[in-house]
Amino acid sequence: MSDGPALHRVIPAWTAGATGKGVTVAIVDTGIDPANPEFAGRISAASADVAGNRGITPEDDHGTQIALIAAAARNGSGILGIAFDATIQALRIDAPGTCAQTAGCKFTDDAIAAGVNRAVDAGARVINLSIGGSNINATLRSAIARAASAGVVVVVAAGNDGDSTDPAVNKNEPDPFASSTATAGNGNVIIAGSVDSSGTISAFANRAGSFANVYLNALGEDVCCVYQNGQIRITNRNGSQFVTVVSGTSFSTPQIVGAVALLAQAFPNLTGQQIVDLLLRTARDGGAAGTDPIYGRGTLDIANAFAPQGTMTLAGSTALVPLGDTMVVTSGAMGDAGTKGTLGAVILDGYSRAYAVDFARQLRDAVVQPRLSNALAGQTRTLAAGNDRFALGFTVDGRGGIAALAPLRLGRDDAEQARVLAASVTARLAPGRQVAFGFRQGADGLAAQLSGARSPAFFIAGAPGDDLGFVTGERTAVALRQMLGGFGLTLSGERGQALTGPERHVGELRLRRENEPMERFGLAVDRRFGEIDAALGASWLREDRTVLGARFHDALGRGGADSAFVDARVGWSVRPDVRLGASWRGGATMPRGGGAIVGGRLLSQALAVDLEKLAVFAKGDRLAIRIAQPLRVESGGVRLNLPVDYDYATLSPTFASSTYALTPSGRELIGELAWRGELWGGDAAASVFYRKDPGHFASLPDDKGVAVKWGRGVLTSFPSLLGEALDSGPGFHRKPPRSFGQRADPLAHRLGMRG
Repeated sequence: MSDGPALHRVIPAWTAGATGKGVTVAIVDTGIDPANPEFAGRISAASADVAGNRGITPEDDHGTQIALIAAAARNGSGILGIAFDATIQALRIDAPGTCAQTAGCKFTDDAIAAGVNRAVDAGARVINLSIGGSNINATLRSAIARAASAGVVVVVAAGNDGDSTDPAVNKNEPDPFASSTATAGNGNVIIAGSVDSSGTISAFANRAGSFANVYLNALGEDVCCVYQNGQIRITNRNGSQFVTVVSGTSFSTPQIVGAVALLAQAFPNLTGQQIVDLLLRTARDGGAAGTDPIYGRGTLDIANAFAPQGTMTLAGSTALVPLGDTMVVTSGAMGDAGTKGTLGAVILDGYSRAYAVDFARQLRDAVVQPRLSNALAGQTRTLAAGNDRFALGFTVDGRGGIAALAPLRLGRDDAEQARVLAASVTARLAPGRQVAFGFRQGADGLAAQLSGARSPAFFIAGAPGDDLGFVTGERTAVALRQMLGGFGLTLSGERGQALTGPERHVGELRLRRENEPMERFGLAVDRRFGEIDAALGASWLREDRTVLGARFHDALGRGGADSAFVDARVGWSVRPDVRLGASWRGGATMPRGGGAIVGGRLLSQALAVDLEKLAVFAKGDRLAIRIAQPLRVESGGVRLNLPVDYDYATLSPTFASSTYALTPSGRELIGELAWRGELWGGDAAASVFYRKDPGHFASLPDDKGVAVKWGRGVLTSFPSLLGEALDSGPGFHRKPPRSFGQRADPLAHRLGMRG
């Protein structure tokens, strides 16, 4: 192999299957050696001597050397051409007898024109003109223009006068033969300059000059190797072996010719002008930044030319698919599902070239939530106010501002934690009828408050209630409860945002998170049977642009989803001081069609079992243990109809429907032992927890630890009328409470909470 394939990064194109097979390259030169094994079986029957009747066997090796560089076979020996499977059309144009003369081979414009026309008639996609001289005549101009009209690319050598000392030679411009050929070519001609193996322009090469826009460099200095009798010629000198290399823009030209053949085979939809534009546009810059009069457009880079260019779209549609954009961001219920499976599709670049991509590689898993830091973070202070008909509970920043409210946690005293960490207003409208409003809290928390649900409070292990499987942003909720005989019937609704994980957008060059609208409505019935209380509920979740919290790229479609949840809860007071509880949530999510998404179904569930003991170490304290699984997708996925193949003959894709599974391989299980009580004049809480497969990621190490929290003045309770509390004015939460820690008022008692 010569240095050309490495310098011009051709291996990615070869790896993709581009070899030049089926593409004819025309070598308009001195003929080629038909006996050379590097050309075996690939010399076109349309090869001919267009300047005489001698056949294509040459009198010199110039044409053979060019053909070797462009298309020498991949046969395990000798050199390897850029387009090693291409068909070679040898068109001999040297005037009879001139190559044997000392002055060298002579060509006429008419013979060159005949060769160009033969190449066009034979269906060649690219013509190699490693020729120099004066401006071309009208006959040759006409032939070049005809080739351009037929979509044939012409590559012509820039000339070797760059180090000339002749004042009559303009070495800062391409050879007149090259420049006049480019002028006649109507955008289908490339002028080939020469660089060495380091990418530095060769001293002998004519510079780009005023033709910089069509000037492209390739390796033309010390190019391996000259052949003799079908093998690389080796010379023995003083006990050492040498090979003969060649230099000149004549030998940089076939490097570019080979690249044209590879592109023409790999992307048969490309016109000649598009191939020229691609090679010039994707060249590696050299010299001064951008196009310059020395290096022109730069140096041939085949890997760049094969890479997608311009605006990317999903085949068969106008949906934009920028490479590098995040295509899917999964949610917490899906865990590590993004690390599994494939999501194959075909996209088209700005030249309508088809590329197979796996969108699964552009998928981001949900961020694993740091449950402990979330539970302990922040300096907050809780307030509650109300009377027997109306009550208010909210959290404020311990430094004086309104706090970011934490997720709901239910406690024994009528959802103890919920009232503190999620702002709510509760009102008794009539006997047996209550209404509650919440801000930054879900409808499940309000419903639990109204029904008087009892559940231990934990730092880490949440209950299935209000677990939607994804992080939520701001939420507003309302719940209405009516007693019907011994049953409690609760209607609830909420509006909020699904907070998706970070995603990358190339156009913005940054990561961003998105809040997408969601709304949910529910109905629940609860009943007490002696020492047993139970509840059964159903709810419907509507997401405008997410699927159980997962976000899909616009190219795939963002039709949103509908989810149905069933909730069951049961509690048993085994003794006055011992309570056993269990809760479960099951869900079915149906993505709505839109774009490439055509349906699917996800089944999910969450569960928890807990045991609580009161007065363990002291009166008023409590010790509880819980085993819980956060909401997890147990089966199913999203069904997509994506282009999976592309036919260049019809310029149309083939579509296939497949389901991308969103079931994680991990399963998060949380065990937590929690204690709460009064200690040293303040409220204290301690927890020992173990978290297996955090976030449903099988690859993550188990999370375990101990948490301790203690504070004084955490609860400020105003059991008087709400108006009196509000009249205290700004900063009233800093004043000494009238009845700190007192539980005299029944409704205020239910609002009592500890943070």
